[in-house]
Amino acid sequence: MNKHQLIAEISSGTGINRQETAEIVETFLGKIAETIAKGEEVRLVGFGAFSISHRKPSAGRDPRTGAPISIGSVARAKFRPGKVLKELVS
Repeated sequence: MNKHQLIAEISSGTGINRQETAEIVETFLGKIAETIAKGEEVRLVGFGAFSISHRKPSAGRDPRTGAPISIGSVARAKFRPGKVLKELVS
């Protein structure tokens, strides 16, 4: 399911028109992104938690030349499913 389909499903399930539903979904996703970008976690009880995961710098190799390279620290968005979601998927 993509975002457009999700908006349509929410709209039909709630009776809210698609334009308003799209604004709500966009605001919701934007707030999650803004919050985790600040280094804070967003927890949705039963569903899961969005956060930033920091990967430590490491050594690697250039696949073309085999020369050693330094791989810098990387921040990545992370989602950890909650108990209810895990049970639904299992």
